[in-house]
Amino acid sequence: MVKIGVLALQGAVREHVNSVIASGGEAVEIKTVDQLHDVDGLILPGGESTAMRKLIDQYGFMEELRAFAASGRPMFGTCAGLILLAKDLVGYGEPHIGVMDVTVERNSFGRQRESFETELSVAGVAEAFPAVFIRGPHIVEVGDGVEVLARHNGRIVAARQGQFLGCSFHPELTDDHRMAAYFINMAIEAKEKQFV
Repeated sequence: MVKIGVLALQGAVREHVNSVIASGGEAVEIKTVDQLHDVDGLILPGGESTAMRKLIDQYGFMEELRAFAASGRPMFGTCAGLILLAKDLVGYGEPHIGVMDVTVERNSFGRQRESFETELSVAGVAEAFPAVFIRGPHIVEVGDGVEVLARHNGRIVAARQGQFLGCSFHPELTDDHRMAAYFINMAIEAKEKQFV
């Protein structure tokens, strides 16, 4: 069984934990830097990216998150988590973790009250996946080696680059756990590669 960490500084932590467990993985709420060494994959949940960044800095997580990425273990960013992973952010000079070769624009789908749910075709995951958008970002541009997994009204809303997975929506806020299962499978594959 793989062990999936959920960065538990802010955001929809419990929902991701439940989704990982429902998909047959073991879930760990990551509250200290040391816990990162014991997990096979890491989910960066939705929430508020600016607040998350402050907490990442406050608790000394940034260097360890970049080291986690460098170790080859998978990372999955949802909504604000996608913003944390992106190498480029529209209107901002500096990225956060900055490991996924995508350019992301924040708050692309309106304000909180304009939140909506739709069905998306997500390559490798589902033909009809229930996607909940809450002040979501979208991917404006992808670099070489980035696979676009889903679009909504022409905008890229899910992508994968090797060990990195990102989406604009909140898969954890539904009873459909196929995105979590897809990520767990990424962690299993990465773990198997380490032992080859």
